[in-house]
Amino acid sequence: MILVGAVFVIGPSAILNNMSNLGIPVWAAIVFFYYVLATLLPIDKLIGRIYPVFGFALLFMAVGISAGLIYGGYQIPEAFPSGLTNMHAQADKFPVFPMLFITIACGAISGFHSTQSPLMARCITNERLGRRVFYGAMVAEGIVALIWAAAGMAFYGGVGPLNEVMAEHNGNAAWVVNDISNSLLGKAGGLLALLGVVAAPITSGDTAFRSARLIVADFLRMNQQSIISRLKITIPIFIAGFVITKIDFAIIWRYMAWSNQTLATIVLWAITVYLFNEKKAYLITLIPSVFMTAVVTVYLLAAPEGFMLPINIASAIGLVITLAVLAWFLVYVRKVRVAQQSVL
Repeated sequence: MILVGAVFVIGPSAILNNMSNLGIPVWAAIVFFYYVLATLLPIDKLIGRIYPVFGFALLFMAVGISAGLIYGGYQIPEAFPSGLTNMHAQADKFPVFPMLFITIACGAISGFHSTQSPLMARCITNERLGRRVFYGAMVAEGIVALIWAAAGMAFYGGVGPLNEVMAEHNGNAAWVVNDISNSLLGKAGGLLALLGVVAAPITSGDTAFRSARLIVADFLRMNQQSIISRLKITIPIFIAGFVITKIDFAIIWRYMAWSNQTLATIVLWAITVYLFNEKKAYLITLIPSVFMTAVVTVYLLAAPEGFMLPINIASAIGLVITLAVLAWFLVYVRKVRVAQQSVL
C-alpha cells in the first residue's frame, strides 16, 4: 500500500506541474498533504465528497480524447496482425513475457484494487450493485488505458516516434499527456482532460495510504477512534512513503507493479481455494492463478531490479515453481476429496 501511495505522488505532481509550473516538489507536498487528510478523516468527509468531481473529469477525459482522435483524422494503428510484436525501445531487455503483464498493472489485474473492496462495499447501498461497481470499474479502467495507448501511438504517428518523444523527454509521460490533451482539446478542454488523468492516480494514492493505516491498525489492534491514535500510524507510513519517492520513478513503478501483481496472484489462489471448498466452478480462477504465478515468478528472476537471470533460465525456473504450486493445490484438492469420501 505504501509503494502504491508513493508511486502516485510523483506522477500526478509532474502532470500538475505542467499546468502551473509551481515545481514538482511543491505539487508533491500538496498531494502529500491531501493524502494525509484523506488518510486521517472519515471516508465520507473528504474522499466521498471530492470523488464525484474526479469521476466527472475522468469521464470527460476519456470521451474527449477519443473524440479528438476520431474527428481529428488520426490514424490509430491496427492491433492485428502487425501489432503483435515487441515494440519496446529496448526489446531485448524487456521481453513481452513477463514484462508486459507487470507493466500493465491495474487495468488488467490488480491486487491493490482487491484491497479496496471493503472501502467500496461501504459506499454502495445494495449488494446487487456489487457486479456493476467492481466489475464495471475494472472494465472502465481498462478502456481508459486503451484510449491512452491509442492516443500515444496515433498522435505521434506510431510506436517508433512515440518512443523517440519519450526518450527526448527522459520518459516523462506527464509531458506527453499534457501535449496530447492541449493539442486535441484546446486549453480549456485540455485542462479538464489533465484533471481526469490526475484523478486516476490520486484516487489510488489516497485510498492506498488510508488502507495502509487500517491494515496496520488491524494487526496491531490499535483503536482508530481518536486522531492521536490515527497519527501514531499515519506519521511513520508517510515518512516511509516520502523516502520511497526519492527513488527513481521507473524503478519504484516496476517494484510497485510486481508487488501489485503478486498480491493479485495470492488473492486469486485464495479465491480458488474458496470456490473449491464451496463446490463452485473454481477453474475460472485456477487458470489465471497459474498464469499469474508464472508471470510474477519469472519477472522476479529476470527483471533488472530482480535476480537478473537470463530470460530462458528464469522462464525454466519459473515454470518449475509454477508447476510445484499447482501440484501443491492439486494435492490439497485430493486430500479434501478423500476426506469427504471417508466421511460418506
